[in-house]
Amino acid sequence: MPAAAPLLLPLAIWWWPPVLLLLWPPSPLTFGHSLRSIPSYSPQNSISLHDSPLNHLLLDSSSGNIYVGAVNALYHLSPDLQLLSWGKTGPKLDSPDCLPPIDPLECTQAKETDNTNKLLLLEEQEEGGGTRSLIVCGTVLQGICEKRSLGNVSDVLYQTANPVDTQYVAANDPRVSTVGVIVEQKGARLMLVGRGYTSKGPGGIPPITTRRLAPHHSAPAFSHEELGKLVVGSYSEYNNQFVKALHHNKHIYFLFSRRDVWGKREYRTYVSRLCAGDPSFYSYVEIPLGCEGGYNLAQAAALGTQHGDPALFVGMAVGQASTPTPTSRSALCVYPMNKLDKALERAQLLCYTEEGKGPESQEEAYIEYEVSSKCLKLPPDSVTEYPCGGEHTPSPIASAMPLRATPAFTWATQVTAVAVSTEAGHTIALLGDKSGQLHKVFLHANGSGTVYDLVQVDGQSPVNADLLLDSTGRNIYVLSERKVTKLPVSQCEQHLDCHSCLSVRDPYCGWCSLEGRCTRKLECARHSQSHHWLWSYGHDRQCVYIQNLEPSIQSREEQTQVSFTVLQLPTLSGDEALSCAFGALPAQPAVVMGNRITCQSPSPKLLPPTPWGSDHMTVRMALMFGEVTISHTNITFYDCKAVGRLNATSPCMACVSSVWPCHWCAGDELCTHNHTCPQQHMIFNSREEREPRGADSCPCVWALEGSPLIPVGFDTQLSLQGKNLDIFEDEEDYKCVVVIEGRELMLPATLDRSRETGSHAFKCATHKFGYTVKQLEYLAPVYLQRGSRRIDSAPHLRLKLYDCSIGQSDCSQCRAVSEEYGCVWCGGDTPGCVFNQSCPSATVDSCPPPRITEVQPLTGPLEGGILLTILGSNLGQHYQDIQAGVTVAGVACRPLPEAYLISTRIVCELQPTMQLAAGPVVVTVGNSESGQSLQTFTYQDPHLSRIVPSKGPMAGGTRVTVHGSQLLTGQGTDLQAYVGSQPCHIIDGVSDTQLVCRTSHSNQTAGVPVRVLFGRAERTVPNVVFHYLEDPVITDATPAESFYGGGRNIKVTGQNLDVVQQPMMSILFEMTGNAPVRKRRYSHVAARNVLPDSTMATRKGLCTSLSSEQMSCQSPPVPKDSRVVRVWFEMDNVHVDFDSVKGTPFTYHPDPELYQLNRDDPESPIRFKPGGVLAVEGKGLTRAMSKEEVKAWLGDKECDVKTLDDTHLYCEPPDEQPQSVDHRELPSLKVVMGRVEVNLGTVQYDSGNHSTIPLEAQVGLAAGAAVVVLIVLVIILMYRRKSKQAMRDYKKVLVQLETLEINVGDQCRKEFTDLMTEMMDLSSDVGGPCIPFLEYRTYAERIFFPGQRGAPLSQNLDLPESRRQTVEQGLGQLNNLLNNRLFLTRFIHTLEEQQNFSQRDRGYVASLLTMALHDKLEYFTDVMKTLLGDLVQQYVAKNPKLMLRRTETVVEKMLTNWMSICLYSFLKEVAGEPLYMLYRAIKYQVDKGPVDAVTGKAKRTLNDSHLLREDIDYCSMTLTVLVKSGLEVQPCPVKVLDADTITQVKDKILDQIYKGAPYSQRPSADSLDLEWRSGQAGHLTLSDDDVTAIVQGHWKRLNTLQHYKVPDGATVALIPRSQSSGVMGINQIYQTGEKTPMLEVGEEEGLRLWHLIKSSEEPEIPKHRKSSMRERERAKAIPEIYLTRLLSMKVCHAPTYTQAPTRPTPHTPHASPVQTHPPPLSPPPFLPPLCHRPSTPSVFFDFLDDMAEKHGIDDPETVHIWKTNSLPLRFWVNILKNPQFVFDVQVTDSVDAVLSVIAQTFIDSCTTSEHKVGRDSPVNKLLYAREIPRYKQLVERYYSDIHSAASGCYQEMNSMLTELSGSFASEMNSLVALHELYKYINKYYDQIIMALEEDAAGQKMQLAYRLQQVAALVENKVTDL
Repeated sequence: MPAAAPLLLPLAIWWWPPVLLLLWPPSPLTFGHSLRSIPSYSPQNSISLHDSPLNHLLLDSSSGNIYVGAVNALYHLSPDLQLLSWGKTGPKLDSPDCLPPIDPLECTQAKETDNTNKLLLLEEQEEGGGTRSLIVCGTVLQGICEKRSLGNVSDVLYQTANPVDTQYVAANDPRVSTVGVIVEQKGARLMLVGRGYTSKGPGGIPPITTRRLAPHHSAPAFSHEELGKLVVGSYSEYNNQFVKALHHNKHIYFLFSRRDVWGKREYRTYVSRLCAGDPSFYSYVEIPLGCEGGYNLAQAAALGTQHGDPALFVGMAVGQASTPTPTSRSALCVYPMNKLDKALERAQLLCYTEEGKGPESQEEAYIEYEVSSKCLKLPPDSVTEYPCGGEHTPSPIASAMPLRATPAFTWATQVTAVAVSTEAGHTIALLGDKSGQLHKVFLHANGSGTVYDLVQVDGQSPVNADLLLDSTGRNIYVLSERKVTKLPVSQCEQHLDCHSCLSVRDPYCGWCSLEGRCTRKLECARHSQSHHWLWSYGHDRQCVYIQNLEPSIQSREEQTQVSFTVLQLPTLSGDEALSCAFGALPAQPAVVMGNRITCQSPSPKLLPPTPWGSDHMTVRMALMFGEVTISHTNITFYDCKAVGRLNATSPCMACVSSVWPCHWCAGDELCTHNHTCPQQHMIFNSREEREPRGADSCPCVWALEGSPLIPVGFDTQLSLQGKNLDIFEDEEDYKCVVVIEGRELMLPATLDRSRETGSHAFKCATHKFGYTVKQLEYLAPVYLQRGSRRIDSAPHLRLKLYDCSIGQSDCSQCRAVSEEYGCVWCGGDTPGCVFNQSCPSATVDSCPPPRITEVQPLTGPLEGGILLTILGSNLGQHYQDIQAGVTVAGVACRPLPEAYLISTRIVCELQPTMQLAAGPVVVTVGNSESGQSLQTFTYQDPHLSRIVPSKGPMAGGTRVTVHGSQLLTGQGTDLQAYVGSQPCHIIDGVSDTQLVCRTSHSNQTAGVPVRVLFGRAERTVPNVVFHYLEDPVITDATPAESFYGGGRNIKVTGQNLDVVQQPMMSILFEMTGNAPVRKRRYSHVAARNVLPDSTMATRKGLCTSLSSEQMSCQSPPVPKDSRVVRVWFEMDNVHVDFDSVKGTPFTYHPDPELYQLNRDDPESPIRFKPGGVLAVEGKGLTRAMSKEEVKAWLGDKECDVKTLDDTHLYCEPPDEQPQSVDHRELPSLKVVMGRVEVNLGTVQYDSGNHSTIPLEAQVGLAAGAAVVVLIVLVIILMYRRKSKQAMRDYKKVLVQLETLEINVGDQCRKEFTDLMTEMMDLSSDVGGPCIPFLEYRTYAERIFFPGQRGAPLSQNLDLPESRRQTVEQGLGQLNNLLNNRLFLTRFIHTLEEQQNFSQRDRGYVASLLTMALHDKLEYFTDVMKTLLGDLVQQYVAKNPKLMLRRTETVVEKMLTNWMSICLYSFLKEVAGEPLYMLYRAIKYQVDKGPVDAVTGKAKRTLNDSHLLREDIDYCSMTLTVLVKSGLEVQPCPVKVLDADTITQVKDKILDQIYKGAPYSQRPSADSLDLEWRSGQAGHLTLSDDDVTAIVQGHWKRLNTLQHYKVPDGATVALIPRSQSSGVMGINQIYQTGEKTPMLEVGEEEGLRLWHLIKSSEEPEIPKHRKSSMRERERAKAIPEIYLTRLLSMKVCHAPTYTQAPTRPTPHTPHASPVQTHPPPLSPPPFLPPLCHRPSTPSVFFDFLDDMAEKHGIDDPETVHIWKTNSLPLRFWVNILKNPQFVFDVQVTDSVDAVLSVIAQTFIDSCTTSEHKVGRDSPVNKLLYAREIPRYKQLVERYYSDIHSAASGCYQEMNSMLTELSGSFASEMNSLVALHELYKYINKYYDQIIMALEEDAAGQKMQLAYRLQQVAALVENKVTDL
């Protein structure tokens, strides 16, 4: 809006909102009210702004208007949240890496970027003039700011087109906070801004800066040029996360959180303070805030008042372990501003005058932010003289002593917003949380808080930190991500009584007693007087209450004085009075005596009548002050007359038993409250102490003499027993009254009084009783009447009349009646069931045979299981009668007792039969004659043949037709269909050949069988499955409109559309008639417009699937006077709304109107001249129709449509006049538009008569008949011949299968036996006297230079003596250069940039550097961390999860070496022993079974690729080895196998003899011969290969003990091999300590060697063992049966390993449970024990956590992968797979294969990905599938424990590194390492020199010059020196 047109402002504001709603697609603004709060109801006025997330809220206190800053937008709202204006702020072309203005050519990474609002402030009008404006700062363009108009936020008042770096205000990252506050300094308005650190964009922007709001001289607006700022040394280290900026009194306060750099490096919250007039930040002081309970991160804050003094209210949260990420645990802590200022001033005073020292010389204040200033010792009055500091005072000052507070309130949801209000001197905190709720907390005087209300503002997003109270303090504005809500802070007026007012405990509200309303305190006129304003938190927190009401109950027949006590009675003035009101009766004056009040009860005549059916009424008694009810209670008026009246059967008993004090006057038959009766004979209430009293004293009839059973139609005399009748002195007649069906039958009665017992008996006259209702029994009340008055009778006194003939239609039913009734079946001409004394003829003792009238069903399956219902008569009197007497078609049928109805129905369960059968149903009752049904029951065998269709969507709903035969088997309820495991609901009727069912939902695509259950019988459709396929998906549907007549073709595209059997297009519409609901020209689909009282109907149109991607639908017709509610595509159970496909609703238009061809005379034809076109006029022809869709017919021929517009249709008819299709002579023109067909009249051609040319000549009949192809059956003979051959082959296969089954069974039993028998304790066999640890030098050489011979550690510096001194001097200078961090990092980076610097070179250089810097491990560690930081920077830009996975850089190999150095002592003292025991156990187990000496495959292994999958016959044997010890020869037993080669035997003997000795110190097997000594002279030298070796074809087998037939217990000896020995062993190549390869399988004279199996061919069985073909077949049949050997190997190691002792060391005072009881071969021993954790992983893991936090990596999985790749993968797996790196041992390929499986299991346990296994998983994965989840838990617990203790390990780590540097430095050959490093320097000399010269810092240090000096000394190289 132009500023020069102020007169247009009202007009613009008026038309702006409606225009905005039309021009802002797609309606971003939705106005409405949100849902009710929880638990209280709060009317919410809200506006939803759905297009962009909202960031900031600002209130203009002068106008009350609201300003909302959002992403890409700015909104201006009225106080009641009506939109006044809005402006767009983004997106803009930007990149955080580029400086504005953005040029796409220069900044190629620039893209459209959202502009997130970071600052929204109000600039007030200056004294000298100017306009108020809105300051808006966003994230784009490096956070520049602009000014906008307060009246129209779309009007930009100031912005810079070419910003400079001093104008970058806000953070350019939406995640980084920015806060600001406006102050006035020297008449100019300035803005102080606090912003967090961002890694992208220009650096060097201080955390706190001062900004000008207007240009000044050469400095532009928003620039911090020549203004104060907070200078820091490291921006990334001091990454302040700002929360709030406040202006209080003369100071500015900033609240923020950051890592405590000075202390323990934990995250803390700080408050800093500046003088508002300090332009240079000399007064900057900060202090940490403490909130007890670990709440360390501020989330929101507000300035408020507590106890009348200003205070800072801070919402705090607990941070996630040493990170700035808050958890859900939150608290509200309150810091009084006076205490905060005192703490800040104390820090300022100490730093000014005491050098920061406290009274006890402890450091309480210091200089923060790595600046050069320091605390001083200035004069004591420095703070007084310079309260805002000066040039000579130190700054910025930080206090080391936190200001602590106790939480006022804590809760489990993260706090996000804080606002504080004060009401009548009390403080209320309003807190928003992350779940979108507003907590209302009352803060008590003691500092604690109470939540009294909770309002759900927005369930979709958290409450924003900008929580603002309006200027009146009555409303609060709440901002969430998508809407602004205005809430009242209290709603006192909605509480209509005192109890509800006080029970909500709203501190704003109290009860104004004499005004009778809930108000705020100041709204109650007499709030200052006692008891006039009651407050829920006050001393008089109870409402005015009436108690001690006397009497509380009284008879309505009397009037009394009512008195009561009133608590909290308000004081009244002299002329004021109270009154009492009873119900609606007029109030009566009340007498007040203190707090005791007396009133007169109302007159009985004025009381309302007692409610019908009740004996009392409760009346509200109110204490009134004028028309105001002060308090009220209830008083009860009882009515004794109603008590007797309500109990007609026993009025006396009811009266004297009543809860009311009522008494009975027997003579008057009156219930009264009086204690006297007119005619005496009073019976008192049971609660009285006077006699007679209670119901036992009432005259009554209490029982019947004899049975209450009375048969009808038979003379019967009743006898009643009474008591307490002596009170009646006069004699009157008695009558027995029996009430039957509402009529009273009076029978004269005579009294028989017993003198002895005093009882009364009444004999009633004899009578034949009867009733008309059709039921066996009828209960008739009976009582005694004395004269005209009724005597009380017991409530249970009833006659039980019965009629035997009712309900007993046959003999069995009659005889089944209980004997006490005396019912019998009476024979004769009219047999029936009668009372036994009423039968005129003889009774029938036995019933006729059963009669069966109906059987359902008449068919059942052979399996039985269905229920059969048999109806008839005489079907037994008891269930036991027919329990075993029912047969169906000759098969027993088991009756169900719960379904049996006496004589008339039997339900039995059909039993199975083996064959089809049919026959009657026979029922036999006991021993009587059987009854047989006329209907025949048939056992059937239903069969299913096919299904249609065979596919459907996963959503279900497909109509599947199952075809078969005899499907009507059993009842319809017995039929159940299933598709797979899901039910298929049967619909429609079931016929004998087919049934139809609708499929259910399936969770996956699959082919599943179709089953039908006939009771318990199940049938499956053979060879056919139903395919569940992916649900159809609709991507497009056109067109999107039709007319009411329907039939328009809708083309649908998508996927899987052919899956559905019958797709449909459905319409839901509302029948509105001619009602004015439909105000538009046509109807849109909108479900929200459905009227609840309208009539809904549905129409459907069929669709045709053209392909899997196309479908055609016909739009359904709808009535003209209807409104379409919903349009959807129905594809079985998949329903897709049309508007979800197109984004727009489907529209219906009125039908097109077509006019008759002859509008003047519609009955007459029009004349048409051939060759022309027919013109049809109409209206709305193209609303929902195209030319291609219109069809026109003239008679029986088509009229080709040429043109169609909204009013005309032109079609070209045929040249000759078509024939008519109806009874008319002339053809008529019919136009078809979908389902709309219009006949427009007849057409007569103008040409002459044209004879019709017959078409007989053109229609030719088919000349030839279809040739019937006869199938020649010549192949029948061939088929028969091949059938005989197939039968012979079949028998042969049967024999082979039987043989194979026997062989496999034998092998499985053998393997299982081995598994069970070998689980024994082997600990004694795997132990040893000591562990052969390698010396550190050898350990380091094998780790640093694996697989390299002649490593630098074992070399000497080979130099001529003449050059040695010079070269060593040069190497010393090189060593000094390497100790320069800059040189070393540039050297490494330069090498890695060279293309020919290979991966092997990188590892070699890393190890050389480790050797050279081994004496400075602390420095080596720092350099490694620096390089790792650079590596993290590289991988963050790529994929951080791949870091450290491989050794591709120098630093990764340095990390491996560093880990190995630091953990060497831990290996020797803690982890070495279990590792060695594991190696020994594996070697022992492998050697126990046969190992192929050529291929390396073993029977006992964990690696399936090294598994010996053959059944090798071998046996264990013990050799006696003669061992020479000194001069004596000692025999030593050694266990070997007869299948071992001679070399394998020698190795086992050496293992036993030199058990526990280092491998390098024992002789090799090749240097010894094995001599078999038999007797005194028999000496035979054994060898792997000699002249006795067996040769078969081109295969030569190695000799074994079995070959030489060496017996068990034989004596052998190892003798030195003589040089002349002609017996040569097979070559074995190995290096001491390295892995030993198997025998060389080379050609030897054309022969190939083999031991147990042949490596390239199938195994051959020796001739002497070829007893049959079974061995050969078994060897190659099923090799998988030998996989149990892997499990055997795993299980057999369990006892060995778990019982291995843990050797105590100085660092392991007790064994770790992880080491003592691990699972079989488990990796956990190589997770360092948690109770003895070395500091190395702790420190390094802490470093990785810091790196992740620094680079914004919050994915815990990434950090877990880093840790796994650094410690388990780089160190433990390396050690685990290579024990020879730690011990002096030999690792064979067989042992290495087992260690590889264990190592892989270990690394799988350290990963976070789920360990999924299946049938196709590798065997090695399956082997430890059960244990890996438990291992994962151990790893996670280990990482977690390290994380929790990481911060305390730095000092320990540094001490350890210093110790290691001194301990092992002498082991390193540093000169050789430096010389080797120089070779690389020489190779890349020019590149290194250039890199050093290009580095500015390197130039200052003259690094290139120093390197040239080194080159001159080492190589005598000519340089530029």
